[in-house]
Amino acid sequence: MLQIREDISEQLDVEPARFFVHRHIRPQYACRACATVMAAPVPPAIIDGGMAAPGLLAWLAISKFVDHLPLYRIGQIGARQDVPLPISTTADWLGKIGVALQPLAERMSTLLRLRPVLHADETPVRQLDPGKGKTKRAYLWAYRSNSLDEGPVIVVFDYQGGRGGVHAQTFLGDWCGHLMVDDYSGYKALFAGGVTELACLAHVRRKFFDLHAANGSPVAAQALRRIAQLYVIEQQARDGNAVERLRLRQELAKPQLTHCHDWLITTRCTVADGSGTAKAIDHALKRWPALIRYADSGTLPIDNNPVENAIRPIAIGKKNWLFAGSERAGRRAAAIQSLLATAKLNGLEPLRWLTETLEKLPTCPNNQIDSLLPFAQSGK
Repeated sequence: MLQIREDISEQLDVEPARFFVHRHIRPQYACRACATVMAAPVPPAIIDGGMAAPGLLAWLAISKFVDHLPLYRIGQIGARQDVPLPISTTADWLGKIGVALQPLAERMSTLLRLRPVLHADETPVRQLDPGKGKTKRAYLWAYRSNSLDEGPVIVVFDYQGGRGGVHAQTFLGDWCGHLMVDDYSGYKALFAGGVTELACLAHVRRKFFDLHAANGSPVAAQALRRIAQLYVIEQQARDGNAVERLRLRQELAKPQLTHCHDWLITTRCTVADGSGTAKAIDHALKRWPALIRYADSGTLPIDNNPVENAIRPIAIGKKNWLFAGSERAGRRAAAIQSLLATAKLNGLEPLRWLTETLEKLPTCPNNQIDSLLPFAQSGK
């Protein structure tokens, strides 16, 4: 028969985690004249003399911090292929990964503080309280660069034992720029020290949304419609540059904000003090100067959603790994999470980036550490 064409079909398949061994053979040579034995040196590694290759270490970190698998489940995956991965061993590996990556996380923090606009938020995590047989509350403070600025996106998590505003002051140091936050009082000292406050429109919207969901409030419905119009303008300006965005905000958003402010003041006079409607309106009016500041710039953000989205995987993960073993373990985990979150936001595949980084890190000079950051190869 004569072939006239061919039919081609494709099927998607998957190969689950597959464990294998790298064998390094280093011949030893003896010199009869000087009675010495020589061999090629052992290549430097993240864990000196450790049995885990960079690929396994990277897979372990991704499994826990990206796929949210607790260590005992990771051990079960290994057991199915007759590979023992006891929790004590994997926890030790994660700690050493965190130590090795700490210089990268610190360098990223330094670069983040060079940005003129930042987002900040915090989320509680549980930390083991030795000697008491229970856990205590710690906090993961999140700082993110502004997506409307030039340059790669950077996210840094700072693990601290409390929620006091001193932690934000310590992290930011003498940084002085625009800071987008919620209404938490811990940030107030920063604004008294020269940092310019930006208020989150999404938080204002959330209060009216909850009010409308609870009782169908017509005032809340009207507020939601007015806020939606502001987001429509932002959607129109999303693909433009800073000059075009400023023009749209000045021509369209500022009049809307003025009408909204007048409506809030008028409506406030018609509702009872202490009611849910009054509280939602008072919250918006109290933060109004910081809320409308974005409209006079083409690069300031309208809300704090970017950093809240960065925190969301943490909220999912802590339901699985439950708690940090110590403050030191929390800081190491924060360094790993900072780098992986930044890699994802810059379009890098986290497993590939981390594997390559763990391979290069032991021999990378300090003056070339920027080449390993999770955006150096992203093109951003």
